[in-house]
This record gives sequence, structure tokens and C-alpha cells, in this order.
Amino acid sequence: MNKPLRRIAMFCGVLVLALLVRTNYLQYVRADELNTNEHNRRVQIERYAHERGDIIVDGEPITGSVETTGSDFKYKRVWKDGAMWAPVTGYSSQAFDSSQLENLEDGILTGNSDQLFFDRTLSMFTGERQTGGNIVTTLDGAAQRAAFQGLGNKKGAVAALDPRTGAILALASTPSYDPSVFAGNSLKDADARQKLLEDKDKPMLNRALRETYPPGSTFKVVTAAAALENGLYTDIDAKTESPLPWRLPQSTNLLQNEGSIPCENASLREALRYSCNTVFGKMSDDLGNDKMIEQADKFGFNKEVFTPVRADASVYPEDNEPQNAMAGIGQASNRATPLQMAMVASAIANDGKLMQPYMVAERQAPNLDVIYTHDKEQLSQPLSAENAQKVQQMMETVVEEGTGTSAQIDGVTVGGKTGTAQHGLDNSEKPYAWFISYAKTDSGSPVAVAVVVEDGEANRDDISGGGLAAPIAKKVMKAVLDGKQ
Repeated sequence: MNKPLRRIAMFCGVLVLALLVRTNYLQYVRADELNTNEHNRRVQIERYAHERGDIIVDGEPITGSVETTGSDFKYKRVWKDGAMWAPVTGYSSQAFDSSQLENLEDGILTGNSDQLFFDRTLSMFTGERQTGGNIVTTLDGAAQRAAFQGLGNKKGAVAALDPRTGAILALASTPSYDPSVFAGNSLKDADARQKLLEDKDKPMLNRALRETYPPGSTFKVVTAAAALENGLYTDIDAKTESPLPWRLPQSTNLLQNEGSIPCENASLREALRYSCNTVFGKMSDDLGNDKMIEQADKFGFNKEVFTPVRADASVYPEDNEPQNAMAGIGQASNRATPLQMAMVASAIANDGKLMQPYMVAERQAPNLDVIYTHDKEQLSQPLSAENAQKVQQMMETVVEEGTGTSAQIDGVTVGGKTGTAQHGLDNSEKPYAWFISYAKTDSGSPVAVAVVVEDGEANRDDISGGGLAAPIAKKVMKAVLDGKQ
């Protein structure tokens, strides 16, 4: 071979080598970057080229996929009773990505997860159409329906747990929205989503997980737990050192009780039964801010909770003495999500053990083989079994003969606590109605519930936890109990 040909051959060899290096660089080094690039439409086309897996409740899918027209995206997501289930599933949209379970479990639902590599490989050889896997939830369909219908056209939320395992049984938020209306990528879908975003009632806000409210008198069970755990009181029927009136520390203001109720030196049981602000405010002051924070933290306050969907952190604040007293009765800067207050009720019902809340029980491959099963996990021990049982007695008195009688269920032991939380500057807005509760059977407590209602239509004097929230909690508990029979 003469010298010019050798040079040409060497040059061509270098070009081939450069091509191989470039190809391997793109396929292996930058593969993930290119696959996730927002401008790579081929990835998006492939993503919607097959049916998405389903989210399962009570063994049945609450989601599905339908073929689209006029788009290179073949399938889009649909929901059954979308408004009822949106606080659980979130949305999945061709134009606006996804949220909540639809987002967190996207790899399984699309079939692109590494856990499904074998299934994808097998489908290449068998010629079977690729589909996504399924997510089996812990949700109880009857309880979810009871919660959603119970809230009706009011703003509010419900969270229900199985105290023994932490399984989430219901997660409702109203007003809600149907994720199906913007699941596609048309102008109609964009308009529907924009309308939801501009709605002053915030239907896309998950109030059960992402809204914090002053918990009002429902927080008094946490203050009672702190008093028992720290030895401030040991006998729930002994008189407390609680004068009437009681003046807030470092202040000339007197803490008020609602109506003419027997709160002077009331026992813990009677103080919770009548919801005595003076008793629990002084109790929080006697314990001090550090001990109140410590107790609240044990129940899950001051940190985010992952279910796996993230719930905002509830807050028991570092504060001065007067504000700490008010926080001890669920006011001031004390803020809690409905999930958090359901966790409080569940820990008390479960003899002091707080289980990690979760809503994904299993992940399934497209052929329905189980590839993941959740193992229950204890999150903390907020109070001893002995003290938890004392608080149970107090909460059961509230339902038997106190402010929570509307939550009574025939033949079932129910414990609860009402709350009417002040709202707005100088309590200028209509208050929030709260109720937390649990139901007990011979095998323990299968359900604990927290309900908060924002009823802008009700007369101010008619707003109470016992009147608005407790009947909803009763329906949710009864739905769970009926399903166990």
C-alpha cells in the first residue's frame, strides 16, 4: 500500500473509532440524561405508548387508561370517582407530569422501574404488549366514601388509620377535583387545569396532608399525655391544682372557658370531658415549653411525615410562657395536619405505640406477581401503655357523657375529643371544627380518625367539633367496623 492510501486508511480508522466512542458515550454515559431530557419527545411518546398500571383499592382498580385521538400519545389516564380519590392518587397528565402516588410510583405504573426489568425483557421475546405494574393501597373504599360524602360541600379533610399497623384507611379532602379533566395534552386540558389553579377554594390542595390548622382542644390529649408522662399528675380522677379564674403567665389576661362548666380544680377526666381551657393551659405552663415540645415531637410534630406521599410538618413551637400555655390548648402557633391528629389518636388507641403511616401495601408486576410488600414499622412510643390506657379512659368519657356523644356507636367502645379552633386575627374568622377518635373491638382498635371542617356557611354559634366533625368520624369508623364483620 502506498503512502497516500495508508494515510487515508488511518484517517478513516480514526473516524470509525471516533464514531464508536461517540456512540458509546451517548448510549451509556449520557443515556439517563438524554432519557430524562424534557425536550426528548421520543421518551414521552414511548411513555404513553402503552397502558399505565393501576392503583388498587379493595382489590379493584380505581384508575384506568383510554386511547386518545389526535395525538401521538396513545393512552391517557382516567380515574373512577376521581374527585373522591384525588387526595390519594394525585394526578398523571400528559402535559403537566404527575403528583402523589402517581408520581412516586411512576416507575412501577409505567413499567419502567428496574424492578420490572425482567418483565420488560420477557415481553420483547414473547411479543406481548408492555403494560405497567399495579400499586395496591391500604385504603378502605367504604371508609373513603363515608369521609368524602360526610364532608360534602364543606371545606375540610379526614384522615383515618389502623392504629395497629399504621395503614391509612381514608384520606379525603374537600373541595376536590377530577384529575381526568387535564390528563391529556390539549388546550382543553390546559384550560381545565388553569381554572382549578385559579379557584379561590383551592380544590387541588390536599388538606389532609398539606394544610396545617390550629388543632384546638383536640390537642389537649397531647397535653394530658405530657402531664402523665412527666409525673405532673398520676391519677386521672384526682383534683388538679387549677384555680378559676387562671391568669396567663406574664399577663393580665384571664384564660376563658366556654360557658359555665365545672373547671376549678377539675380532674384530668373531667377537664377533658368539659374541655377546660384553664386546666390544660395551666398544665402546659407547669410543664414548660421544652417538655411540651418533647411530648409533641414523640407524636410526630415538627417533622415531615412520608406515607410515601409527603405530609407537611405539624408544628409545636418554641415560644414564651403565655404562648406556650395557649399552644397547650391547641391555639397560638400550634399547627397540625389532619394526618398528624389521626396519628395522635392512633398512638393512644394502640396503647402508646405510634406506627409509621403508610398507604402502599404491595407493588405488583404486570403479571400480578408481588414484587414488594410493606412491613409495618413502629415510629415511636409517645407514652407508656399504662398512661395511654388512662388517656383512653378520659377520651371514652368524652364520648360517653361529654362533648363527643354524637360519635357513639352501639355496642362499640369509642374514645374521642372535640375541638373548636379559633381562626383569624383576634378570632375574627369562623372557627374550625375538629374531632379525633378511635373505635375499639376485642382485637384492639382497627381505626382512628381525625376530622377538620371549615364551614363558612354555618352560623358561628353552630360551629363545634361535636356538631360538625364528630358525625363524620362516626360514619368513617362505622364503615371500617362494618367491613370487619
